Amino acid sequence: MTGAATGANRFVVVSNRLPVDRASSGEGWEASPGGLVAALAPVLRAHKGCWVGWPGEVDLKVEPFDFEGIDLRPVTLDSDDYENFYEGFSNSSLWPLYHDLIVAPDYKAQWWEAYRDVNRRFAEAACAAAEHGAVVWVQDYQLQLVPGFLREMRPDLTIGFFLHIPFPAPDLFRQLPWREEITTGLAGCDLIGFQRAEDEQNFRALVGEGLPRSGTFPISIDPEAVRRGAQGDVDKLRAEVGNPRTLMLGVDRLDYTKGILQRLLAVERLLEQGKLSDATFIQLATPSRERIDSYQETRREVEEAVGRINGRFGEVGRPVVHYIHRPVAKQRLGVFYSAADVMLVTPFKDGMNLVAKEYVSCHPDGSGALVLSEFAGAAVELKQAFLCNPFDLESVEEAILRAVDGAPEAMRQMYRQVKDNDVDKWAASFLEAL
Repeated sequence: MTGAATGANRFVVVSNRLPVDRASSGEGWEASPGGLVAALAPVLRAHKGCWVGWPGEVDLKVEPFDFEGIDLRPVTLDSDDYENFYEGFSNSSLWPLYHDLIVAPDYKAQWWEAYRDVNRRFAEAACAAAEHGAVVWVQDYQLQLVPGFLREMRPDLTIGFFLHIPFPAPDLFRQLPWREEITTGLAGCDLIGFQRAEDEQNFRALVGEGLPRSGTFPISIDPEAVRRGAQGDVDKLRAEVGNPRTLMLGVDRLDYTKGILQRLLAVERLLEQGKLSDATFIQLATPSRERIDSYQETRREVEEAVGRINGRFGEVGRPVVHYIHRPVAKQRLGVFYSAADVMLVTPFKDGMNLVAKEYVSCHPDGSGALVLSEFAGAAVELKQAFLCNPFDLESVEEAILRAVDGAPEAMRQMYRQVKDNDVDKWAASFLEAL
């Protein structure tokens, strides 16, 4: 099937979500938080570009519209699409498979059919937006068939794809019943980007050394924007939680890959052993995929641990763990980052984990300390962190105890790494290679 070039955009980004959310007032739209939006918005404006994606609400039909100089092309998803394409194949088949089977993936034919159909609709929307010879950059695991469909429809296009999550070892990937269809879809690319060299190696071991080209492009953040959000009252926040000697922080989506329970268990054991005194832990856990059973189980386990720790070690008006299970405004996060003495980032598996980089960017003076899982993509760049194995509680405990003493020079080195390799450099390096 070949489609004609009907659009007027020289650069098209295709992702599961548009870069906007419905405004809290209910009227109009506001920019979504996140590094991807910040990185690509200037490129889109400069190159007369557009963004294809879902507006974030089921059954919402929205005509194409302009937002701050960017042409947005909404793709409608109905409740069946959301259940089968998004909750089903994307997040109950691919997500656990690509995160090394932390929970068992479920493979259902109806999910696969929805994934294929939705990917085709995204590809058709991109075709309709792109002028002849345009560059199309497809984002992430939800849309791995889009490059193949685009190549069939529009051979004139230059097509890039970036995988924001890990790519599994070949033996794991091969259990996917539709593995050949996925690799055929990705073969439509001119360039595939991965977070880590290990992910790229896994992909190359699977498909061989032929086309498509691939590269490693670790994503990053805008450190200055994060620091601008850290202008709130740090002393006030610390006072609100009792002015502890050591304030620890976790910031995550409430996802089973993030290792939230493991860090809570490590803190609990240190308190049992009397090794951690005058310490408070704030865990910000944004709700995520709440209708999926494995996410419900993760929430139950985390909240049981929070209650148990506070029941055992807290005082009236002075809990050990402050737990928030709702979204926290991006501009408020910087205050939490700046206030924290120790940041706990302990995923079992993570493509990158930008929270680690955001925390580092708020401590240019060398204050603070980062406890980081060796299985986070960020560990490749932030080697000076207190690295730990989240599958080994003693490893997490030891990293926390070492971090309590601080590491000024390590933090300064990591800050320079993040500052010199920001999100603009990430986007520019991929597009230059493409």
